[in-house]
Amino acid sequence: MRTAIAIACIVSLGAGVIQGASVQSGEDSESMIDRFLNSGKPALTSYKARRVLTASSMGGRMSATLEALTSLDAVGTFSFEVIRQEGSGLIRNRVLIAALEAEQRSRNHGELAQSELTAANYAFQAENSNREDGLAELRLVPRRNTPMLLHGTVTVRPHDGDIVLIAGSPSESPSWWTKHVVVVRRYGRIAGVRVPLEMATRADVRIGGESTFSMVYEYRSINGRPVGGAVAPTQAP
Repeated sequence: MRTAIAIACIVSLGAGVIQGASVQSGEDSESMIDRFLNSGKPALTSYKARRVLTASSMGGRMSATLEALTSLDAVGTFSFEVIRQEGSGLIRNRVLIAALEAEQRSRNHGELAQSELTAANYAFQAENSNREDGLAELRLVPRRNTPMLLHGTVTVRPHDGDIVLIAGSPSESPSWWTKHVVVVRRYGRIAGVRVPLEMATRADVRIGGESTFSMVYEYRSINGRPVGGAVAPTQAP
């Protein structure tokens, strides 16, 4: 269960601020990385969203679902209210609610900088710009080993560098019990602002089998403006 809690905490930390990175290849790669580094405007400063969180452990033999109303105010304070929950009480309390509490602590204590896409945390390398879907990839190279930073890739739109998907594995395992963790974060734009749409993990646990965690967002307002529900991920041009 400690592994499940650690995985939930990893998922709860999103990629927000993007600034300054080291460029490690030619001019074309530098231009794409520059576009990526400047793609986070306008910034997400506040929101209200309904979230659906689900988790399973013991190879699916234990599972739970939770719905919560979440909000981030203009001064950076995060809060949540659970409105529905079902399934394993252990997973609800030790994983789903724990993930929201971990996000609340991280945001309210100013700790998110430790996991953001910044030069202090990552070097970025242009990698795959010839995908059939028209998207491009940047390699994430963590500058230190920690469960909060990922070895993986950022999928972006090449013409503006906007993020579509982040996928990878923690640069340090969240616990000895975890053999392998895969993290996926999906992004899109609502009302012109880039926001996380869905986050998920899958982990192989030494004793207990596969554990999974997912969190889906449905936005009610962004930066003080009412909006509709969740949208599809950003598409290629």
